[in-house]
Amino acid sequence: MGGAGGIGETDVAHLRRAIALAHEARAAGDEPYGALLVGPDGRVLAEDRNRTVTARDVTAHPELVLARWAARELAPGVVRGTTMYTSCRPCAMCATAIGYAGLGRVVYALSTGQHDAVRPPGDPPATRWDGPALHDEARAPLEGWSPP
Repeated sequence: MGGAGGIGETDVAHLRRAIALAHEARAAGDEPYGALLVGPDGRVLAEDRNRTVTARDVTAHPELVLARWAARELAPGVVRGTTMYTSCRPCAMCATAIGYAGLGRVVYALSTGQHDAVRPPGDPPATRWDGPALHDEARAPLEGWSPP
């Protein structure tokens, strides 16, 4: 079917909607990515498209926006039963937000390798990372802390 186990006809229909949202993003001048959330009952809860250019916000990825919405607006049990459908495998930023939001499943159309094979050149230049540093000072606020 879609090249991966566990993907059915309903999943394919939702992936096609994510791809349609990617087309909408591109037509609006944004990067071509789209995503939607489908609740445990099969109903579409929310959808979005990339808005990084038009919103002038490098974090306006649809997957991040929807993960934040789900964590804020849905009960934890509903979030756990919710599936995100995306036109491409989410980037690291979005994947982290999806994990923190607690979404139960992600279904994507293009893998990272497939995406990279068709994406035009021009990604931002590599950022220089220096560290770790000041270990003892930096760990002090973390010692004994536990998340709420």
